[in-house]
Amino acid sequence: MTVAVEAREFVDQFNADYETRHRAFEEQFWGTKMNLQDARYSAEELTRTKTEMESLLQDKAVLEKAQQLRSQCTDDDRLIKTLDIIIRTCQCYQMNDEAAAIRRETSQLESSLEMARNAMKLGYSLDDETFVEASSVKLRNLLRTADEESVRRAAYEGLRSIGPYVLSHGFVEIIKLRNRLAKSLGFVDCYDYKVTNAEGFGKDRLFEILDTLEQGTRSILEKARKYLVEKYGPDAAEPWNMSYKMAGSVVAKMDPYFPFAASVERYVKSYAALGISYKGATINLDLLDRPQKYSNGFCHWPQPAWEKSDGTWQPSVANFTSLADPTAVGSGHTALKTLLHEAGHAAHFANVVQPSPLFSQERAPTSVAYAETQSMFLDSLLEDAAWNAKYAKHSKTSEVIPFDILKENIEATHPFAVFPLRAMLAVSYFEKALYELPEEAITVEKIEKLADQIETTIQGGLSPRPLLSVPHLVSDEASCYYHGYTMAEMAVYQTRDYFLGKYGYIVDNPEVGPTLTTAYWSAGNSKPFLDLVLELTGKPLTGDAWIKKLNEPLEDKIVKEKANYNRAIEEGSRRHEQPLESLLDMTVRFVHGDELIADSSKSGIIGACEEFESYIYARVAEATS
Repeated sequence: MTVAVEAREFVDQFNADYETRHRAFEEQFWGTKMNLQDARYSAEELTRTKTEMESLLQDKAVLEKAQQLRSQCTDDDRLIKTLDIIIRTCQCYQMNDEAAAIRRETSQLESSLEMARNAMKLGYSLDDETFVEASSVKLRNLLRTADEESVRRAAYEGLRSIGPYVLSHGFVEIIKLRNRLAKSLGFVDCYDYKVTNAEGFGKDRLFEILDTLEQGTRSILEKARKYLVEKYGPDAAEPWNMSYKMAGSVVAKMDPYFPFAASVERYVKSYAALGISYKGATINLDLLDRPQKYSNGFCHWPQPAWEKSDGTWQPSVANFTSLADPTAVGSGHTALKTLLHEAGHAAHFANVVQPSPLFSQERAPTSVAYAETQSMFLDSLLEDAAWNAKYAKHSKTSEVIPFDILKENIEATHPFAVFPLRAMLAVSYFEKALYELPEEAITVEKIEKLADQIETTIQGGLSPRPLLSVPHLVSDEASCYYHGYTMAEMAVYQTRDYFLGKYGYIVDNPEVGPTLTTAYWSAGNSKPFLDLVLELTGKPLTGDAWIKKLNEPLEDKIVKEKANYNRAIEEGSRRHEQPLESLLDMTVRFVHGDELIADSSKSGIIGACEEFESYIYARVAEATS
């Protein structure tokens, strides 16, 4: 048997084994996160399938065989590329016996904690001591929209209750175990281990990048907090008042123009106008909030996209979720942003054209920043006046949202746009400090105190989103991950500058999808994130474009957005000469837990969107009757 034949057989067998194990784990991940009622979904099965998937990647014999074949392959680029990704991925999972045992114990605790968190009775208590059940999404929405300060404060306390709950249900021990595992593998701590595997550089290098952004925006934060108090009064700085004071009445004014029922149709039309294709993918969308459903939007791929050795294309299957409450004021806008974000993930990973499923999976060695850049670039469309002029229409009259409302929103948010940046930084600085604690100091009391200290230092005071309510912290996949959002946002502003400089516009620009596909998506994790940004934009990644936007004078921003709005109104929405099925090349299935709402393979994409819309309006009517 020649080396090439042996290598081909090895690669084909590995790809098939990984694909099978990946799919089994992801099906359990979806079933448990969505609280599906089928008996085959359980914390035990989630742990078992995850262990089986990782055991393949941890197998020293697999790594050694890949390295041996790689040393002998010299003239088949496709085989070499595939062997290289097998080696890179397996190296991220190699463990000694001690580490492997710690990993198994940690996975069991993580699964148990996730199930406990899903079952947590979350909500807020009114003045008469009545307890109102509410998800974390609803609690955050109340912070923005509830007129009574007592309700907002109660909602904030409800969010703060998540921290003590997760800490008392295993998170303290998980932190210790994660650090023990990392140190047994020669890393400084868990954060250093996770970031090195994902980004290819260590914790010190990461925080050199983040420190520059933190220092560069510190004075902007101080100015913004001072202006907040001057404009709205001293109580505006209280964590339960900040979101409400900044949003003011504009949330209610915008609400009729963002009915959640219409959000999916707006998403698919705007993505089609950007020239985005999903290359035959099937997407399952579970978009409504409900009890015991995972409290954060996400997109995962039970079936990764890849090109098999015989040249056949394996389209992706994506599961993504948001947590919309169609009856809540402001929830339509929030849920639409989540929808655009997760749909961006689905589009990105559907377009990875590489010879192994390892190139199109979101775990190490896939860069967190790389993955989040794609979704955050696409959800940034919602902030563009041009997008709103084309897609934000009144639920009853179909009137386009007036610019005066957008102007009021800009006035309410732009002076405080540094707050979300600092909130992202806070998560990373908290996790850094958390995993740097001596093991004897990892206690419930110390962690709660540390979270408040980091919020005060990085955000200028306690935050409307308590750090310990951030679900990423407890999840294995998302822990030590949040820096990716910050680096991605840096890349988003840099990428937006590229498109604006080249074309003058982004919304409904049919060149955007093909450019993203070629420059960012098709490579998957075969190229370093920083190299991809440099190749497209012509500049190394920096926070300069982001900081420039933060420093843009309010009046200048209003003038620019007004001009973009007027241009978009004159142009109207880009008409599609082809049906959306051929443009987007995807099948969409709308589900609500175990219930199938609509399937575009039976009714077409627009037909499925209309069925979804009818379903939502029926639920709203039932809830409000």
